[in-house]
Amino acid sequence: MSANATIVDRVMRSILARKLRPGERLGEKELAELFCVSRTLVREALLQLQARGFVEVRPRLGWYVAEPSFEEARETYAARRVLEPGMLRDAGVPLQSVIRGLRQHVAQERAVIAKSSNAGERSVLLAEFHVCLAQALGNRLLTQMMEDLSARTTLVSALYQSQTEAQHSNEDHAAIVDALAEGDMLGAERLMRAHIDSLANRLDETLAHSGRSSDRLKAALTPLRVMHGAKR
Repeated sequence: MSANATIVDRVMRSILARKLRPGERLGEKELAELFCVSRTLVREALLQLQARGFVEVRPRLGWYVAEPSFEEARETYAARRVLEPGMLRDAGVPLQSVIRGLRQHVAQERAVIAKSSNAGERSVLLAEFHVCLAQALGNRLLTQMMEDLSARTTLVSALYQSQTEAQHSNEDHAAIVDALAEGDMLGAERLMRAHIDSLANRLDETLAHSGRSSDRLKAALTPLRVMHGAKR
């Protein structure tokens, strides 16, 4: 794997694991030192991530993990609502070996959720279910698209959703796999659409006020401004 690809992959994995949150700064110098590469290579990797919508450059400030707007959050789920049920609708009945792999993934999700101690691992597993499903159905292009949509969904979730719904997602995943195992592709399609709709309906624009870096800065400076204007 090239240096560029390594940086891109590491940033994407860190987003999925919620180690990098929306609005977090990505310093070129720090990344160059971490990966033992030139800042030119770091910049090339960041440009690739920018083209995919995962980082943004702010004039005179540098690179930051993207902070999707609420409208972009809704568009992310709208895209998934078209893509994922359609992926199931057009697929043939999966092989039993594929079903076993998906069941193992769902069981791993359940085990990590039960521990409730590693939010990052839980986030990665829940997102990767959708990527694994695309892989299992044998479509490489859809797999790449799902990798990007899963990472974007993680950014959206960090800003606009409560983090208490993991068990519901796991139950939805299990039901989808059960339908696939029974050869009920229409049922799996219906369950996937309901799963995505359920996630989209939990979007809450007010939650972003405690998560955006700009709002954290505003909250930090407001007391100083109040004190400055207070009467003695």
